[in-house]
Amino acid sequence: MTTIKEIKDQLSNKKISVQELYDEYYNKAKKSELNSFNQLLEPEYNKQNIINSQSRYNEKKDLPLDGIPLGIKDLFCTKGIPTTASSKILEKFIPQYESRVTQNLLNDGSIFLGKNNCDEFAMGSSNETSFYGPVINPWKNKNQINDHLVPGGSSGGSASAVAEKICVASIGTDTGGSIRQPASLCGVVGLKPTFGSCSRWGVVAFASSLDQAGPITNTVEDAAYLLNSVSSYDSNDSTSSNHKRDNFLGGIGRSFDRPITIGIPSDYLKDVSSEIIEQIENTKKHLTNLNINFVDVEFTTTDFALSTYYIIAPAEASSNLARYDGIRYGYRGKGDSLEEIYVNSRSEGFGEEVIRRILIGTYVLSAGYYDAYYRKAQRVRRLIKDDFQRVLKDVDFILTPTTPNEAFKIGEKLDPIAMYMNDIFTVPTSLAGLPAISLPSGLSKNNLPLGIQLIGNYFQEKNLLQIASLLEKEFVFNG
Repeated sequence: MTTIKEIKDQLSNKKISVQELYDEYYNKAKKSELNSFNQLLEPEYNKQNIINSQSRYNEKKDLPLDGIPLGIKDLFCTKGIPTTASSKILEKFIPQYESRVTQNLLNDGSIFLGKNNCDEFAMGSSNETSFYGPVINPWKNKNQINDHLVPGGSSGGSASAVAEKICVASIGTDTGGSIRQPASLCGVVGLKPTFGSCSRWGVVAFASSLDQAGPITNTVEDAAYLLNSVSSYDSNDSTSSNHKRDNFLGGIGRSFDRPITIGIPSDYLKDVSSEIIEQIENTKKHLTNLNINFVDVEFTTTDFALSTYYIIAPAEASSNLARYDGIRYGYRGKGDSLEEIYVNSRSEGFGEEVIRRILIGTYVLSAGYYDAYYRKAQRVRRLIKDDFQRVLKDVDFILTPTTPNEAFKIGEKLDPIAMYMNDIFTVPTSLAGLPAISLPSGLSKNNLPLGIQLIGNYFQEKNLLQIASLLEKEFVFNG
């Protein structure tokens, strides 16, 4: 049993109990050596939730996610449970409220196994920046079986846990690719919804105009189950969209009743390996069998996306992280003056990558540089958004690789610029605020997962999940 539908059928037919299901996943997670959880919740914490779920199954009144064991990225505030953002500075922070996304999941009956490890404050592409140590990818390079591989980031703990099958699914966040990129490297499904679809209330902020919650799952259908739960309007979040939500399960596995055209951007395929090109060609072949047409498209702004992102995201991070001063909550360094306490708290509490991004962000927002960098980056961001809208006028979806490479060894990419390049295919979509999904499309010559990305138009997640589910049936992926 790996999918939500299969598990719910077993629970409804009383072939297993909610307690047995929970025990199975909890015990597997406890034995795991991949460091994908910062904290596993003790069984006592979930005792009443398990009883309530079982009672609803007995009465045939089960909720959409009743009894389903989930991982939660350690960026979502969970009432009475430590929420650390994988940072020393929040090591002892225990929220007294529940984030909107996790509250929705609880309302739909899910059971939380624990908090998934992630890059510190979601800043990273390999899950190596966590205060609690790197997460390990469950996949092995067949030629280097003794080397540990990165799972991608920043939602690396979520992707690794789902790939190892120690939780049914997990909720992560995506700022510049932090759901899609680790999903690709771990051979699972990762969905970034349209910005504003899922509430940011109660989520530790990285970049407020980019952060978006989304599911990491084993199947496209499971992603639809979770999106049904977490996508909702929230008046507490000023960026939340009050649009009519679809039933995202409605299109799963169904053919389209109209012609579909997919654009493949040539500028995304300029300097990629033959293996990445092969994944795109293989995808085209499968979808052509479904009477889906392809056209070549070209963006004019792709080359500017990474530099734009790494101005805007650090700028917003420097503002958001200013609140961590060692006074109100979190880690407090020693000092003889208020200024010393501030300096010591932040320099000791934040990791190297977080400090780097705070410094970059503060610089681009400073007097004399605001216009030259931040304001100009915002103008380019508008051009990127307009570029996507120009292309999406003529096509229904856009098909690209998810990542430029397979999973690499822990410690292999210590150069920040080399690490940032891992987000080259995911960042443009985030800057435009569009929905995108990563699917495992095949294996590399080293027997490691590779993924493809499908991008849709604003609030078209139902159609995006529909096309992804059709493609998923065509792929032969032994994950």
